[in-house]
Amino acid sequence: MTDLTAQAEQIAHFSAVLLRGAVTAVEITLGALLVAILSGLLVALVKSSRSRLARAVADVYIEVFRGIPPLAQLFIIYFGLTYVGVELSSITAAIVGLGLNGGAVLGEVFLSGVAALHYGQREAALAVGLTPLKSMRFIILPQALRITLPPLTNYAINLLKETSIVAAIAAPEIMFYARNLTTETFQTATIYLLAAILYFMLCFPLNRLASRLERARAAWR
Repeated sequence: MTDLTAQAEQIAHFSAVLLRGAVTAVEITLGALLVAILSGLLVALVKSSRSRLARAVADVYIEVFRGIPPLAQLFIIYFGLTYVGVELSSITAAIVGLGLNGGAVLGEVFLSGVAALHYGQREAALAVGLTPLKSMRFIILPQALRITLPPLTNYAINLLKETSIVAAIAAPEIMFYARNLTTETFQTATIYLLAAILYFMLCFPLNRLASRLERARAAWR
């Protein structure tokens, strides 16, 4: 009985520590998601412009961030920027790195949403006197965002799981604490099982939401 009590107390301690990391993981996810959405919308707008130079810049951005592993990007942002006098905290570097990487992904997603709309809507908006920017802002983007909600939710799920790599730059999220606990106690299987359960509990509601949005999008069609 004493052994069971000790094990229960140990698991409760592990869970409490990992929950602190879960809070940080959610904060990083929300911050990076905001950066990804804003940068993705900017990429989509630039790619929809008539300027070849602007489109070329957007293409370079997409190719660079999609062609380099996110972990390497985090190292460059967290360690590399210090050489030019820019020092970021590990959490800020994680948000910026994952967010800019996500912008390259969501830029393509938003472009697909815009492409899914009938071109006549843009022509109609221009015909009633809206500028191209206003037609994009008030007519095209609201509909495109509704279309892209399911893939956007799926991206958020992947982003939450991807926060596990920011432990490499000492951001105190779930895997950071799991690694420290493992070093202290050598209870590898128990700790990483608890971490996996915690990730599942965080992702499951988002998975359900993504499924509902997919069904809703099918009904919109």
